[in-house]
Amino acid sequence: MLTVRFFAQFREALDCDALEVPWQAELSDLDALEAALRARGENWRQVLDGDNLIRALNHVVVDSNVVLNDGDEIAFFPPMTGG
Repeated sequence: MLTVRFFAQFREALDCDALEVPWQAELSDLDALEAALRARGENWRQVLDGDNLIRALNHVVVDSNVVLNDGDEIAFFPPMTGG
């Protein structure tokens, strides 16, 4: 099982804070997972195609495609600012 989490404005736009997605060979990397999520509808495509999307695998930000394994946690969130 993959746990997919959405934060901040992405969570609000999708009305979803987390999904449990069965791990399968077709979802063996992050790009494939994103493609499957985009297929859920226009709102999902808009959020995941945004320029400010940050992706993390198991609490580590990743800049490129990565291999996914059963039990992984994937997070999508916007850039954070501090103050």
